[in-house]
Amino acid sequence: MDSFAVPTMPTHRPSAPLLIPRPLVAGLMRLYDYPHPKRNGRLIRGYDRPHAVRTARMCAAVAARLGHPNARLRSYQIACLLHDLGRAGLDRDLFGRIWSWAKEHGIPTRPREWRAIHLDTEYGRETEAFLSLYRRDLEAAGIEMDRWAVEQVEMRLGYARRLARRLRAVRPAMKKMRVKWSPWMQLVMLYYYYPERLAAAKPWVKQLAEILLACEQFEAYSNQQRGRDYYVRKKETLAEAFAYLDKLVQEGILSAEVMGALRGLAGEGAFDAILEEARGGAMTKPERQYLRGLVSGDRLCQ
Repeated sequence: MDSFAVPTMPTHRPSAPLLIPRPLVAGLMRLYDYPHPKRNGRLIRGYDRPHAVRTARMCAAVAARLGHPNARLRSYQIACLLHDLGRAGLDRDLFGRIWSWAKEHGIPTRPREWRAIHLDTEYGRETEAFLSLYRRDLEAAGIEMDRWAVEQVEMRLGYARRLARRLRAVRPAMKKMRVKWSPWMQLVMLYYYYPERLAAAKPWVKQLAEILLACEQFEAYSNQQRGRDYYVRKKETLAEAFAYLDKLVQEGILSAEVMGALRGLAGEGAFDAILEEARGGAMTKPERQYLRGLVSGDRLCQ
């Protein structure tokens, strides 16, 4: 019996709903489960499924505010629910050790950042380049770089490749669930690591990709467990979340339209329950004042 429960929607703020049936959501979340490579018959339970659900709820709300039609929103929410599928099998301890080490040594952890420094790396071969340079150093640090460890590297530097493999693997299951999959859905899932792949995409596809990036990061900055395990952070604040998103606007990764819609909904309180669920507790009064200030323009410091 699968123990995952779709979070109950608050009755007082139906501003960020699930648009697809709960049984389908639960079925999609099971696609994150991954056969354990070292223990026959065991599954690695998908990491942080509620993060995917919370992100998908926010994404649909932002996309609806920006005028996307209902039929598109339902397909979009499915893509958002599966946006981390390329990290199915994430080994929390091993993944954290590898990327904590990389962060400590100032090593880029995203494909576009890697290529900006290592100009000679062949496109799509960032994982191999990383291992060529740092395998011995990682092993000297006590991290055995076996095949399973290499997969943990690929979950970041080779995300597009691993996502494609996982989508192929779960396609029969999605077919049984009567999920219609379109190429644009995979594109929006890749935007954070591979913005260049959407250079020629239709404007509405790129906008949906931007929304996913913005909402996923916004949720992550309130998700304390994910912050420790995945982003190697010890503390997250709402001000830091918006500072990071504003930086992405300045870099041309996010548009002012997407950020305006996200700020508007957050300022109106549409995401309060989601953010509290992510952090596992109530927001403080200053935090609520900060969010309300996103609408009034009176943004308080945290």
